[in-house]
Amino acid sequence: MNRTALGVLASAAAIALLTSACTGSSGPAASDDPNARVTLTFWHGWSAPGEVKAVEAAIDRFEAAHPNVTVKAVPNITDDKIQQALRAGGSNAPDVVSSFTTDNVGKFCSSGAFADLAPFVQKSGLDLEKTFARPRLDYTQFEGRRCTLPLLGDAYGLYYNKDAFEEAGITAPPKTWSAFDEAARKLTKTKGDSYERLGFMPNFHGYESTPGHLVAQWSPAYFHEDGTSAVADDPAFAAMFTWQKNLVEKLGGFRKLEAYRSTFGDEWGAKHPFHTGQVAMQLDGEWRLGMTADAEVPFEVGVAPLPVPDDQAADYGKGYLSGTIVGIAATSRKQNAAWEFVKYLTTDTDAVVAFANELRNVPSTNAALASPKLKLDPRFRTFLDIARHPKSSTTPASVNGGAYQVTLQDFGYRYEAGKVADLKAGLAETAARIDTDIEKAK
Repeated sequence: MNRTALGVLASAAAIALLTSACTGSSGPAASDDPNARVTLTFWHGWSAPGEVKAVEAAIDRFEAAHPNVTVKAVPNITDDKIQQALRAGGSNAPDVVSSFTTDNVGKFCSSGAFADLAPFVQKSGLDLEKTFARPRLDYTQFEGRRCTLPLLGDAYGLYYNKDAFEEAGITAPPKTWSAFDEAARKLTKTKGDSYERLGFMPNFHGYESTPGHLVAQWSPAYFHEDGTSAVADDPAFAAMFTWQKNLVEKLGGFRKLEAYRSTFGDEWGAKHPFHTGQVAMQLDGEWRLGMTADAEVPFEVGVAPLPVPDDQAADYGKGYLSGTIVGIAATSRKQNAAWEFVKYLTTDTDAVVAFANELRNVPSTNAALASPKLKLDPRFRTFLDIARHPKSSTTPASVNGGAYQVTLQDFGYRYEAGKVADLKAGLAETAARIDTDIEKAK
């Protein structure tokens, strides 16, 4: 499952060190015999017992099909640990690495930390365009260099409390932002200076309600063709921030909302505010569906695509996509064998479906999305549809990882709090800072 931006922001800076430290390539390292008896070291970020068990099951299936390869998995690996290991190299370094941080693909590819997969893809005869949806291909390459492939996917949508909807007289999930605003007001119950229930937490610290996840519904372009930031020029950004700021005011104002937010439980625990009924609607990824079941919430949970702007109603059904990536360490001396493992995990339909079933994530390939072997909650189909929607999108890779998203998010925090009065000027300043940071990274 996606671990959100919490680890992304810290790891982006750490990965920057890779640019000068990694000198591996897929040249001599790819001369190994893929049929030789080898042991591969696989680093991944999953840590919960059920998740680790699912990874081990996937490895067991691979080893059964490739008896000459043994895979040693190392769980709970963060991107900063990856950075340290690939800098050091040696026998303790991994051969195959997965990461939840799609933002760092630009760093992994441009620094040479991960091997170029293009020769392996070509030799295997894979048609990536037919195998994966365009957003999946976009977030696994950078400037024409493909150093990762999509492992499992994430799709973001709207969770809603059906019992609260019925009580408020709302018969269906909102499809446009104007309808969403009206639903959020109807669902909100005040209690003194606070709330008994909030229709939606619009503040950007409201867990997954980040600028990047929300603005996807406006289909933004983050960069111009020349690589400079477009956040001040593409009207999608101003439209999103204007909508969000207006909803903050409609629901009681920033300070009142922040005071209520301080009562929320942990995002990954049973006391999440959607689980407890403190909020009636929540933007979140597909993993939340399983977590509501685990938490045994006392109401019926509905899922739907996130609303779209009123003038884009025909595009309803789209959403923000992300996911887990996997690549081959450039320092590995077993790259041909490592490729067999990567290819199996990412393109073997039965393998992808089984892994998705076990981790309750969205399958990454088109074939797996259509597989009758998917054994997921029927409501999960909503996320499969979002993943297939032609207008669904992701955030593009950058040479300095997700730093541009951090900059945009920091602006969002200041703007919603009233610390920035002029939206247009604030976005122009944000764009200039993004451009400066990218130039420094180059």
